[in-house]
Amino acid sequence: MPRKHITGFSNPTVKYLRSLREKKHRKREGMFLAEGLRLVTEAREAGHIPQMMVVAEGRDSHPLIDTLEAAVESQGGDIITTSKDILSKISGKDNPQSIVGVFRDFDVPLAQLDRTTSDIWLVAQDMRDPGNLGTMLRTGDAVGAGGLILIDHCVDPFSVEAVRASMGAVFTQKVVQAPWGDFLQWLRSGPGQLVGTSLNTDTDYQAERYTAPTFLLTGNEAQGLPADYEAECDVLVKMPMMGKADSLNAAVATAVMAYEVLNQRRA
Repeated sequence: MPRKHITGFSNPTVKYLRSLREKKHRKREGMFLAEGLRLVTEAREAGHIPQMMVVAEGRDSHPLIDTLEAAVESQGGDIITTSKDILSKISGKDNPQSIVGVFRDFDVPLAQLDRTTSDIWLVAQDMRDPGNLGTMLRTGDAVGAGGLILIDHCVDPFSVEAVRASMGAVFTQKVVQAPWGDFLQWLRSGPGQLVGTSLNTDTDYQAERYTAPTFLLTGNEAQGLPADYEAECDVLVKMPMMGKADSLNAAVATAVMAYEVLNQRRA
């Protein structure tokens, strides 16, 4: 299959790829960007082949790039070569990676989620920071969680920043986006313990015995969980704070909770 070569910043493909940095265009096209050899390779290993791959011209030869190019071509995708300056324009970074992959998004409808596939599920409410969301995806991958359920107005999990922060975990975890009411109705239609992290409790996170499947609910970075959301939880727990800070970073708190649940399962 012939390769395409782009030399101009005004090329329509460059404009299209740049547009995918904005949420409204990602939603319209159903596509998103992933930057770098490691991310795109981990996507392939998880079964996600880019529909288009942009590669820097004059790059050093690498067997992983050759494997990726063969995979893209076998699926009928496009491989484009261009300059590092144009790659920088596409990625929005001064020092861009040598590869950018264009993937179809793959968030899962809540009704199609199979809760029996894992004992641990992560749930984020109104999470606004892409770094936190990406870190939660990495944590989910590390503990073998089934996926990450995003409640209410969370940051886009397919933004360049969130995908980058996930270090490839966005391709290994199921991603679900749903309003609180829909999630709660779905959750109560089957087994599942909803565990909220909160300062409004005296229950230590290690004192509770968690039952499978456990849904770990973490609230907004600044506000925490709304009171009516806390009221719907089966249990509220908190982590001891021995210093002056009154709470942990949202993604860190999720990781602490996830490993406590994992360790109880292992024990």
